[in-house]
Amino acid sequence: MRFSASAFAPACASPNPCEADPLRLYPDASGGEAAVTRYRVFPGMELDYRDVHARACRELRDGSGERLEIHHCLEGRVEYRQNGRYFYLSPGDLAVARTSSLPPDSRFPTGHYHGITVTIDPAAAPECLSCILSDVEVRPATLMEKLCPGRTVFTARSSRRVKHVFSELYAVPEDIRKGYFKVKLLELLLFLSTLSPEDGQTPHGCTAAQVTLAEQVKACLLAEPDRTLTLKSLSQQFNVSEAQIKSSFTGVYGMSPASYARSQRMHGAAALLRETERTVLDIACQFGYDNASKFARAFRDVIGVSPREYRAGAEYDSCAPRLGEKPVSLSDADVERRI
Repeated sequence: MRFSASAFAPACASPNPCEADPLRLYPDASGGEAAVTRYRVFPGMELDYRDVHARACRELRDGSGERLEIHHCLEGRVEYRQNGRYFYLSPGDLAVARTSSLPPDSRFPTGHYHGITVTIDPAAAPECLSCILSDVEVRPATLMEKLCPGRTVFTARSSRRVKHVFSELYAVPEDIRKGYFKVKLLELLLFLSTLSPEDGQTPHGCTAAQVTLAEQVKACLLAEPDRTLTLKSLSQQFNVSEAQIKSSFTGVYGMSPASYARSQRMHGAAALLRETERTVLDIACQFGYDNASKFARAFRDVIGVSPREYRAGAEYDSCAPRLGEKPVSLSDADVERRI
């Protein structure tokens, strides 16, 4: 879906060099919290790490004029709308779009999202980008016209090539960060230059009626968290087929109703681990586990670490590289787990 040496001459010197220290921003969020860690890499080019624990949040778009946004999802899901249908970016997916084709607010169906957004202002981006990569077309304005004609959104589903471009950005040692971001953004532009509109994938998407049904099922699951609701019981309650329940819900939330209910319990437990000093067993009991070991296994399956490991690092529930230290790079196994 439509979801040389001359490069180092004084004429190409950046009037606004990459800022080693990021801006920490907190957009308005509905039903939770959101944070953006922003690096200005080149003039007119920003790299944002987005961490969202909310159903929706206001986008931090400033200035005027058309811009190009490149989104990569690490965890969770984010919603896009086009031609009356609803589409969802899943872990490992990439989307390229004009700002004018995106809404002022983003919606996150699972209430949980980590990912990267690169925003490029073609009018402000340095012309010297084409000097550095003189044998390919990497001018942002040209890429925008090629991949996003009109108001279309270009999407590429999770693949080895997409993972290669983005995975290293989630763990960049501080002592090389300033230059590394520049290299990676140039690599990203080079990667995009190899794509054509035909490389984009057009997912089926969901209708408004399917989204409404999925949201009604979600509300039912959240209203009765201690009750096991089967597809059969949900089908009877909403007077639709089990296949309709399953396809609508999976289309919006990326998982079955049972998996969603379990995921929400574990993310609820994670919030209590972040925000309170209650014991792990106490929290486990609240979510229907009378055995701390069983709870820990369920928690690790969803969150990726044990409850105690999560609490020990809960103050840094972010996909942005850590400041003030050299983080341990994500291994291939780490990336596969998260993507």
